[in-house]
Amino acid sequence: MLGGAPVVVGSAPWVNATPTERAAAEQAWEETRPLAGAFTHEFRLLSVDGDVRFISMHLEPVRGSAGNLTGFVGTAADHTDMVTRRTLSEQLVGLLDVSADAVLVFDRAGRLLFCNDGAKQLVGVSDADNDTVADTFLRAIRDQVPREVLNASPTLASPAENRWVGEVGFRSPDGIVRTLSLTLQVVRDAGGVVQHFSAIARDVTETKQLHDELTRQATHDARTGLPNRVLFLRRLAEALEKDRTLKSGCAVMFVDLDRLKIVNDTMGHDVGDVLISNIAKRIVNATRPSDIVARNGGDEFVVLCDGVTDEHIAQDIAGRILQAVTGQMVLQGTEIFTSASIGIAMSTQQLLAEHSPVDAAQILLNNADTAMYRAKQRGRGRAEVYSEAMRAEARDRVALTNALERALATGQMRLVYQPIVSAHTGRNAGVEAYLRWDHPQRGELTPPTFIPVAEESGMIGPLGDFVVTRACTDLREWIDAGLVDRMFALHVNVSSKQLTDPSFVDRTLTVLRDVGLESAQLIVEVIEQTVLDDNPSVGRSINALKRAGIRVAIDDFGSGFSSLSSLRNFPADVLKLDGSLVRDIGQQGHDDPIVRSIIQLAHSLDMTVVAEWVSTEEQAKRLRVLGCDHLQGNRIGEPLAAEEFARTLARVR
Repeated sequence: MLGGAPVVVGSAPWVNATPTERAAAEQAWEETRPLAGAFTHEFRLLSVDGDVRFISMHLEPVRGSAGNLTGFVGTAADHTDMVTRRTLSEQLVGLLDVSADAVLVFDRAGRLLFCNDGAKQLVGVSDADNDTVADTFLRAIRDQVPREVLNASPTLASPAENRWVGEVGFRSPDGIVRTLSLTLQVVRDAGGVVQHFSAIARDVTETKQLHDELTRQATHDARTGLPNRVLFLRRLAEALEKDRTLKSGCAVMFVDLDRLKIVNDTMGHDVGDVLISNIAKRIVNATRPSDIVARNGGDEFVVLCDGVTDEHIAQDIAGRILQAVTGQMVLQGTEIFTSASIGIAMSTQQLLAEHSPVDAAQILLNNADTAMYRAKQRGRGRAEVYSEAMRAEARDRVALTNALERALATGQMRLVYQPIVSAHTGRNAGVEAYLRWDHPQRGELTPPTFIPVAEESGMIGPLGDFVVTRACTDLREWIDAGLVDRMFALHVNVSSKQLTDPSFVDRTLTVLRDVGLESAQLIVEVIEQTVLDDNPSVGRSINALKRAGIRVAIDDFGSGFSSLSSLRNFPADVLKLDGSLVRDIGQQGHDDPIVRSIIQLAHSLDMTVVAEWVSTEEQAKRLRVLGCDHLQGNRIGEPLAAEEFARTLARVR
């Protein structure tokens, strides 16, 4: 019986096969029988239970004594299991061939037993030179995979020990070194000896490159290519971790460029970006090869100097940075002066003992930022080393910032007024409004204490509006009371931050209109540094004020690096001499030639000159001789509240 069905004697063995199978078998038999040779054929039978069975038949010719063919004798065996395994193997090979992954199987000696089409494409194995290429691939595996993976183990290895997953580099047939994600599966005998092993490799070169690029973008600045704040803090934390053990020390420098906003406003952000890139290169060249330079954002850079325990060494590095970034630079045919302010913070063992490296890194960076702020306060273009006193000042600024937001709402702000008189007639020509803060705990505070804080926090706008509104309202009351006439001038100090606000001019004009004052009665005072900065936003506001009829005064002229040529370009109506110029007037027995020259220059430009800080009668007399128009100072009159000043006006009448 074949396949469970009886075979009638004298009939063909495949009589119970399907019609198609019978026809194929008969044709094969008819083609082979005349040749009187061996006959082998495989066919399918349907068993009585409906299963398909595979029968393999092999027949050998039987010959008589004369050598003539007398018949055939042979065997028929059920090969269903073997055919099933063979079919499954063919299906698996077909599946592996359509896979993009390279699959290779090696014996214990490293001879290639199998490779799929993916291996032929990725690894370059071919029928002609598979041994050579396979050996190259195998060497790459053995050079980069841990040695114990493919070595014989004295004991039976666990499944986890028989598998290794990782990445290896391999030069593909096109000559490109690619990164392959490799999985090795090792088969061992009971003694741990490798019998054979398979390798599955996938090309992850592009994926890894994309990952590396995304990682770089996340940790580096796109404009300069330098590390960004995230990577810098990571490297700083690593340096502090090492410093905790080796006590090697490190310094952090916070570098802030001066006046980058002016470049962006005047020449565009594209030029500003070029400037940032050039400055970045200069900082890198000025530092040591081991130092890490990063862009913190905007116009700020940070530098990590590892292995620095001496403050003087840190200052020397900062000095080289300042020298590299300070000076003239030509961008798109325009000469630009660049400078920077630097804050330095040194790591300490106390800091590392009290905080984790991650927290200490942030604290150290904040300390360097605080020191940089002090450098800007002291005139820019310099470096300052952080101290605990700076931390106290920083906390004080934070406290003032928080209190400042409540001060306006709770009525803690008030104005006082100092008279400005004619140098020749002694008549009251105007008044300057000063802001005072009646702090609940610290008492009366003057503008130098809280105005920088207001500029940083954004409170300068509301404070400025309060000053203009309150001062204009008081002047309106004095006019209505007949204490002053409409020629009386009101001087109000305005910071460059206020002038960069596009809505500042409109708000000021609205106040003048609401209280019923003429524009010419208001004089806006700006400090000398505002003139020297030549900020386009400030220039637009100044021009708008001038068009509206509001006059402009340059305050504290001579307190800094005075530029007489800037007077010619700045549309000022009033020039106020700083007290440092007035102080020595009349004490040396001759006129101060500098003061005389400034007054004459101002008059030639149709400016009125006001001398500040006049404290003696001798100073007042000499200033009159020199041609000064107006006088201001404690000798003329001390600042008074609005009601007290009104009473002095009434007495003068």
